[in-house]
Amino acid sequence: MHRQYYGSIIDGKELPAGRAAVMDSIDPATGEVLAHVQRADQAIVDEAVASSERAVPAWRDADGAERGRAMVRLADLIMQNMDLLAYLESVDNGKPLREAQGDVRLAAGYYAYYGGVADKIHGETVPLGPGFHSYTRVEPYGVTAHIVPWNAALQQTARGVAPAIAGGNTAVVKPAEDTSMAVVEFARLAIEAGIPPGVVNVVTGLGDEAGARLVQHPGVRRIAFTGSVPTGQSVLRASATHLSPVTLELGGKSPNIVFADADLDAAAVGSLAAINFNAGQVCMAGSRLLVHSSVHDEFVERLAALDRQVGLGRGLDNPDMGPITTEKQYRKILDYLEIGRAEGAEAVVGGGAAHVDGLESGRFVQPTVFVNVRNDMRIAKEEIFGPVLSVIPFDDEDEAVSIANDTPYGLTAGLWTTDLSRAHRVAARIDAGQVSVNNYFAGGIRTPFGGYKMSGFGREKGPDAVYHYLQTKTVSIQL
Repeated sequence: MHRQYYGSIIDGKELPAGRAAVMDSIDPATGEVLAHVQRADQAIVDEAVASSERAVPAWRDADGAERGRAMVRLADLIMQNMDLLAYLESVDNGKPLREAQGDVRLAAGYYAYYGGVADKIHGETVPLGPGFHSYTRVEPYGVTAHIVPWNAALQQTARGVAPAIAGGNTAVVKPAEDTSMAVVEFARLAIEAGIPPGVVNVVTGLGDEAGARLVQHPGVRRIAFTGSVPTGQSVLRASATHLSPVTLELGGKSPNIVFADADLDAAAVGSLAAINFNAGQVCMAGSRLLVHSSVHDEFVERLAALDRQVGLGRGLDNPDMGPITTEKQYRKILDYLEIGRAEGAEAVVGGGAAHVDGLESGRFVQPTVFVNVRNDMRIAKEEIFGPVLSVIPFDDEDEAVSIANDTPYGLTAGLWTTDLSRAHRVAARIDAGQVSVNNYFAGGIRTPFGGYKMSGFGREKGPDAVYHYLQTKTVSIQL
């Protein structure tokens, strides 16, 4: 179902292979080359930004309802192309097909949701008193840049692009070099939906080449980046050259807290989903599991029993868990498994690379549960970005909150309790951008998402996300 070549999409057209070098997209389950992807150079990035600059006036001045209708048509086309897009995400990333299908639904949902917002964007009047009329206008920045990670390329593209174009901006997307195929196909669908050429451009290439040029480009007026803290810091430094505002959604070492009164069966299933979803390659993964000491041993037994049943395989075969997407990430996870043991932690299940029959060249890691973990260990402090869970006991609510907040990150947190007062009390004390109670992945397109501390700043999702892509102008008139 995939083509052999994927090039950058500029002005609604795919650039031919001869325009630049290419790089290989690898199937992480087999190690085989899926396709060749264009390695955009500086000239291609400049061309994409120039195209998006030309598209700004007409798109900005279009009626909001017109923009919204085009976005809803795009949402419908994404759903109509579910099979193709989910297939591409699954083979490119390695994730189970059902997870890839979920990403496609989310991507469509973003364009439908923000398509409905597009004609409801407005300023307000300001009561200056008799003799004056004062009001505000909200206006788009112009060209926005979106640097997208490899763990969920299609839906994370939508998360930034949808609110940006709903507000009248244009967008240049740079997907991760490892997972570009579905994003290129999305850009082709945008043209088919009636979104004018140049409103959404895609440049494929390396982060330190195409990505670096894009965030440094003087024509880019706003940047959204999702990825690691070091790269986010580099993006922020680059943005200072032209004082382009930035939304950063970075790493996490999120606490997931199980109190003694929790429904332990539901908490066990939910806690493993929080770390095993997409093989742990999720910024909001619940990688630190804090368990009340009175139920610690019993709960760990439940976790281990469930993890031993996890089946690994190629994403298209819909296993419980797929491979690790990139070779670099695979090696990093294996290194952390060794670090955990060296620090004194014990793997009660997993703890190494996994062998999958018929997929000997695949990058598979056993889902792992570490016990005897202290919060000052590296496996509890540093983001691993894999199916590696650190279990830490606590004795009371204050200690749980103290351990949960003892991290440089603050993206998400989970709570499992049947005590409603405790749920509200602890949620208020946790340093995180979002807290879920009795369901780790609660929330969605309509709920604001973003981090505290080193997990970044700015908010995506929800109705307010559009206003991150708008500037406020005040007009005051003496009558």
